[in-house]
Amino acid sequence: MAFDIDMIKGVYTKMTERVDKAREIVGKPLTLSEKILYSHLWDGNATKAFERGKDYVDFAPDRIACQDATAQMALLQFMQAGKPKVAVPTTVHCDHLIQAKDGAKTDLKHANDVSSEVFDFLESVSNKYGIGFWKPGAGIIHQVVLENYAFPGGMMIGTDSHTVNAGGLGMVAIGVGGADAVDVMAGMAWELKFPKLIGVRLTGKLSGWTAPKDVILKVAEILTVKGGTGAIVEYFGPGATSMSCTGKGTICNMGAEIGATTSTFGYDDSMERYLRATDREDVADEANKIRKYLTADAEVYSNPEQYFDQVIDIDLSELGPLLNGPFTPDLSTEVGDAMSLKAKANDWPIKVEWGLIGSCTNSSYEDLSRASSIAQQALDKGLKMKSELGINPGSEQVRYTAERDGILDVFEKLDAKIFTNACGPCIGQWARYSDPKNAPKNSIVHSFNRNFAKRADGNPNTHAFVASPELTAAIAVAGRLDFNPLKDTLINENGEEVMFDEPTGWELPPKGFEVKDNGYLAPEKDGSEVEVFVKDDSERLQLLTPFEPIGDSITGAKLLIKAFGKCTTDHISMAGPWLRYRGHLDNISNNTLIGAVNAFNQKTNFVKNQLTGEYGGVPNVQREYKKAGIKTIVVGDHNYGEGSSREHAAMQPRHLGVAAVIVKSFARIHETNLKKQGMLGLTFAKEDDYDLILEDDTFNFIDLNEFAPGKPLTLEAVHADGSKDLIKLNHTYNAAQIGWYNDGSALNLIKKLNA
Repeated sequence: MAFDIDMIKGVYTKMTERVDKAREIVGKPLTLSEKILYSHLWDGNATKAFERGKDYVDFAPDRIACQDATAQMALLQFMQAGKPKVAVPTTVHCDHLIQAKDGAKTDLKHANDVSSEVFDFLESVSNKYGIGFWKPGAGIIHQVVLENYAFPGGMMIGTDSHTVNAGGLGMVAIGVGGADAVDVMAGMAWELKFPKLIGVRLTGKLSGWTAPKDVILKVAEILTVKGGTGAIVEYFGPGATSMSCTGKGTICNMGAEIGATTSTFGYDDSMERYLRATDREDVADEANKIRKYLTADAEVYSNPEQYFDQVIDIDLSELGPLLNGPFTPDLSTEVGDAMSLKAKANDWPIKVEWGLIGSCTNSSYEDLSRASSIAQQALDKGLKMKSELGINPGSEQVRYTAERDGILDVFEKLDAKIFTNACGPCIGQWARYSDPKNAPKNSIVHSFNRNFAKRADGNPNTHAFVASPELTAAIAVAGRLDFNPLKDTLINENGEEVMFDEPTGWELPPKGFEVKDNGYLAPEKDGSEVEVFVKDDSERLQLLTPFEPIGDSITGAKLLIKAFGKCTTDHISMAGPWLRYRGHLDNISNNTLIGAVNAFNQKTNFVKNQLTGEYGGVPNVQREYKKAGIKTIVVGDHNYGEGSSREHAAMQPRHLGVAAVIVKSFARIHETNLKKQGMLGLTFAKEDDYDLILEDDTFNFIDLNEFAPGKPLTLEAVHADGSKDLIKLNHTYNAAQIGWYNDGSALNLIKKLNA
């Protein structure tokens, strides 16, 4: 039986009336995305048609999911909200703080030893406030959510950018910062700009070496890392219905890599099969009762150009296996000759040192079974691994079932390391090197979602390429980046030329899923007596002090850093070893912007201190400005803050005294996080004005006292020679968000309302 079945029934009961009313108000057939959005309006039935990409709308999500790294700050904020219990079903999943090194058993024990303080804190807070808790080793948040909580037609938010994975089960699931989650936990509306809609029509059928992963790798090539910003991507067509539910999840998962608000698919037979296989027959039965409401109206998919803002066509029958990377998830290359030419032209290492399979993106039973079919062929054909191989199962249920069915044994016979059911290398939790910064240039291939520099192992020289699990397995056996399993041969131990056959696998386990202990702990019904302890001298946890308002007068501000090129949340607040400080704002602030490239010297963590004229690390220089009572600004390029949802990338600069972040364009989640923390997130009205910002400038916001929706602000840049430039800055703040700024943060406003 499903978790929260009564809640799901309630959603479905309201959905038919709300969708019918929305169709009447909008005056045309509705996409699935619109049906879910309009049926989750905070105020109930629709009374107006919202303008895509313009109108801010209040929504009422059905549930919240948090992973352990982001849950710390989210729950520390919720503890200040003055509420005895969360208002909607919420879960916490311990999957980020487990380092991959020696293998599952040893690594999990080590994680429980070094992070027990954090795990105990999360468990006690969950128990106190009615939150479901998934223990370390239970699985990766998004796979666990897909197996237990996701349901067609639902709306979920999560404190991780890959919350969008649940679109594989027909949800609108959106990654947010912790402050957004706190709003919903506290029983308040959640605000989102009504998204634009991108339709992806899939025709044909996947076959051979082509996998669902290749669909999203192709979409990433088409849209780039920012092409989906502000939009929901809705997949449809015969190619969509022919894919498995977990395959759909993979496609939705990597929608985060194109900046999409979320991605989703209409309810179909594959979703019903997955619900029933994961012991949720009751959800499938309820979904079947309103089946036509859980997909777009027929007219939409027949004439998509009339209903979507953009339509992309992909013929799956013509799609081949792809490798995306290195250093960005939208650089796509076909396997074989094309990769050989591109690698030689760009001096990418051809030798592959590691193949990694798993993460929240590709860690389902189907993924492992298809990859194991390649591993089994290597054994049968007498091939030896030329690369190391690592496996991260997505959940204890997947791991247990895969072990029962002999899948893990196949990998182990090839000396693969079976890591914990956790994120591991995907989010930098990989103890690959003792000195990552000075590690050698090399290539790895993985089935993860992100491949930014230093992302997996901290080594800036690691060239990471993203591929399907089956292609990752084949390349790991071959040991070459340019290996093409469709036509290339390998020499086995007997000196014979052999080829791989096409991969095979099971959509669902033939003998059903099985697990002894899934790792779930239900909270106390009444947690009022549960005590939550945070030690005053803890280096891992720190109770929060409310931010003071920045105010309507910013003069004499200094430039902290002008970031050059790509500046992701990994550059602003690194993961890896820094994850240990995610619950201690002051300690983790010591990594603020240390990965950003200074536009004036092309170095990282080396900026000019205008108080002394000397250069130093970004956090150290910023602390000097804060001590002197001087406000600062950060300047950035396009798509600033892409990547993870981590609100630390906004909270850390705020804590250190940064008042404004001014860029050419923002990634959606990061812009919202800045607003939530009471900061100014602004964009250049003229992108070329980025070039006007000089290293020794002083800044005055000359009309901040007139801060209002739709009204640009004016920045005066005073240069060292006394000359000045007036720079127009745009913003997307509405009246409520300006209220957050005026109160110092959205949380301050919540506390005021609950006082």
